[in-house]
Amino acid sequence: MSALNDFPDPHDADIIDGVIAVGGLLDAPNLKLSYSLGIFPWPHEGYPLLWFCPDERGILEFHELKINRSLAKWIRKYEPLIKVTVNQAFTQVIHECQQQVRAGQKGSWITPEIIDAYTELSQQGGALSVECWLDDELISGIYGVRSKNYFSCESMFFKKDNASKYAFVRLVQYLKSQGLTWMDLQMVTDVCESLGGKYISREEFLDRI
Repeated sequence: MSALNDFPDPHDADIIDGVIAVGGLLDAPNLKLSYSLGIFPWPHEGYPLLWFCPDERGILEFHELKINRSLAKWIRKYEPLIKVTVNQAFTQVIHECQQQVRAGQKGSWITPEIIDAYTELSQQGGALSVECWLDDELISGIYGVRSKNYFSCESMFFKKDNASKYAFVRLVQYLKSQGLTWMDLQMVTDVCESLGGKYISREEFLDRI
């Protein structure tokens, strides 16, 4: 798969374990096309590049965003001290996401090829990052892909407890200011669930986009 018309239609394709396509180029044009169709790449060691459109899709409805008492207290304490920027340090954010230690995971799915492709996409305006700074140190960040009809959250990192959740909250605020009412989470992690993430069917997700 290298040409820009090689992705099957997720409405009609025979999808096994969420995999809709195998192989092909991991570059900005293919990322732009795949996300427009509701498809995202997810490298797996030992396999050709896999492209997914899962049976269930994690999303967040912005009106269902949850900020628990502990996070609200943290925000009240640190928000006056934190500077938030958008698209000022995309490369640094994606590198920090690659280095983030995650429970139960060995290594990272954020390969050098992923970094190159998404950085290229960000330079074309198709991906964005939100950065949180404390005393000129980048303490958290989050990045994702902005398609025509939706935003797809990819990864986030933190260097201070609750800082990635704060970046998530500020991302929601930014996307709301751009006229969006929900975003794609792909999968609902424990953190995303605590913030209001939920699953919907592939069919409902594809209808939304």
